[in-house]
Order: sequence, then C-alpha cells, then structure tokens
Amino acid sequence: MLKYKIIIAGAKDVGKSSLIARFCDNIFKEDMKATIGVDFKRKNITVEGSHKDISLELNIWDFAGEEKYRTLFPAYANGASAAFVLFDTTNKKSLKDVDDWIKIIEDNAYSNIVKQIIATKIDLKSEREISKKEALDFCKKYDWCEELVSTSSKTGENVEEAFLYVVKKIIKRNLQICKPCGEVFNKKLKNCQYCGAKVENEISPL
Repeated sequence: MLKYKIIIAGAKDVGKSSLIARFCDNIFKEDMKATIGVDFKRKNITVEGSHKDISLELNIWDFAGEEKYRTLFPAYANGASAAFVLFDTTNKKSLKDVDDWIKIIEDNAYSNIVKQIIATKIDLKSEREISKKEALDFCKKYDWCEELVSTSSKTGENVEEAFLYVVKKIIKRNLQICKPCGEVFNKKLKNCQYCGAKVENEISPL
C-alpha cells in the first residue's frame, strides 16, 4: 500500500485534533484536550481511479499550535506530501497566523508538497469573525490555493471532502499508471517497478 505523510498546522484551538478525529474515527468531542507537542493518526483510504482503485495509507501528524512547540514543526514538515493549514472562522487572529505556518512549511518541506488552507467551525455562524469574502481574499494571494475548503468537525460538513480533495492532488503530483500492466507507481521512475516497461507517456491515475 502506498503511504503518504500529511501534516496539520494552525494556531492553538483552531480545531486540528477535532478535524483529524472526525476524519479518522468519525467522532467529535466538545471537550477535546489540546495537543501537547505532536500527535499521530493513521487512516487507510481508497480513491476511484481512471483504470483501477488506488489504496493509500495516510499518516496524519497533528501539531500543537502554541509558540513553544513550533520548533518541532520544521523537522516533521520534512518528508510530508501534503499540509493542511487551518484557521478558525470565529477567531480573526488565527487567519493572520496562516502566513507564518505556510512560511515554515515552504522553508522545510518538499518543493512539490500539496498545501491547502482549511476554514474550520463553520457551524458557529453567530460567532463568526471572518467572513467568507475576507477568507477568500486572503487565500487569493497564494497562487497555489485554487479553492478554500470550509469545514465543521462538529457536523462533519466537508471534512471527508477536504481530505479527498488533497489526496487526489497528492496522487496527481506523485503517481502514474503503467500502460502495459495497469499498475500505479511513482512518477520519478522511468520504468514500471512491476513489469519493467519503460515510461513513454505519463498517464494520470485519475
């Protein structure tokens, strides 16, 4: 099974652990304890491909948002295939922190890492401090941010979709299909690791 590392970043209390708990275990706790340092979850996911289903193991790393733990982040960013950067729609300051997290990721991760900005707690409409327009305008300054994904870990809204959206980007950036045998393998290889056929034309698995 293909394995990919995803890191989850964002300020304290933006809902990183809740997002992971909803995606991995389909649970939500109002009194979710704050992450101390680093936490880790594993989730298997199957994506429908153009020729065959693609099974992946996601290793998801959750980082505490407090300043004192940020020194840990660069080491874990190294080797990640994707990064979620979260902000809390009920906390305007958390949006400003996004720039700092993105800089750390870009300074320490692979150049082809998939980055995605995620808005959280959209169910708390009466407490909202960041309008959708404000969030969209903020994201436009990053040319790689094609879409802002808005989620609620409490209701589950768009949580599965957020991960699937990013996983498909990982697949497109990292994998190809061997035309002779139909297997999925790493784009960096010039020959199929299964049948040895030479790559003539890159074929997307999706």
